[in-house]
Amino acid sequence: MLTDFINMFQYDFIVRAFIAGILISVCAALLGTNLILRRQSMIGDGLSHVAFGATVIALSLGFTPLYFAIPTVLIASFLILRISNNKHINGDAAIAILSTSALAIGAVVNALSPGSNIDINSYLFGSILAINQTDIIIIAIVAIASILLYFTFYRQIFAITIDERFAKSVGIKTDLYNAILAAICSVIIVLGMHMMGALLISSLIIFPCISARLMSKSFKSIVIFSVAISVITFIFGLTASYSFNLPSGASIVCANLICFIICWVYNKLR
Repeated sequence: MLTDFINMFQYDFIVRAFIAGILISVCAALLGTNLILRRQSMIGDGLSHVAFGATVIALSLGFTPLYFAIPTVLIASFLILRISNNKHINGDAAIAILSTSALAIGAVVNALSPGSNIDINSYLFGSILAINQTDIIIIAIVAIASILLYFTFYRQIFAITIDERFAKSVGIKTDLYNAILAAICSVIIVLGMHMMGALLISSLIIFPCISARLMSKSFKSIVIFSVAISVITFIFGLTASYSFNLPSGASIVCANLICFIICWVYNKLR
């Protein structure tokens, strides 16, 4: 596999996928730590469905998918936060309402668009061929900005992750930092969907953190382990995809699943 790992970089699309995947993996792992510890992992899955619906609508209407999907998912993430504060609708219900509505609207718009010929599978399961040079630039800018935001407000994010009520009582603007996390989540979901697909992108948020929690208990070490696991499993998954001609998104998820099983066995033996 080492030979395949070296040889695959002769292709430009692999290089683009590798750069994009590493950046997205790091951001998804950082974000996933907070969502998993706050029991909000379904937000990523819900927003991925919204991103898929927005992408289908954009393609059906002739818009650039990335420029249409990012603001749409941002709005959806803020709506989830807003609706979740309603005493009659809990967070899970808010996610379900928005995700299913986006999928339905996307399907209707696509059906009503004359001559529409969209490759749905590439957006459902991802395709590394879909990542172009422009996407790389956008992903790099957004990923670096997201990482800087995360570590700039690391203490505040740590506080609202561990105990949001206490954080609010000591004067931390919890609504602001929840909005920052929601914005990062939205953008990472949209950017990662090109490579992983709408059905699989949430795995990059969920798996690394769960595996990291089996290896460590402190917040800081979970963040570090989560990032390391996310990057390593991405590299193994992409290499396996190239070596055995497998779907890239599915290969990366399988690599994460194997890592989770190894961590679970290690935790039981320890």
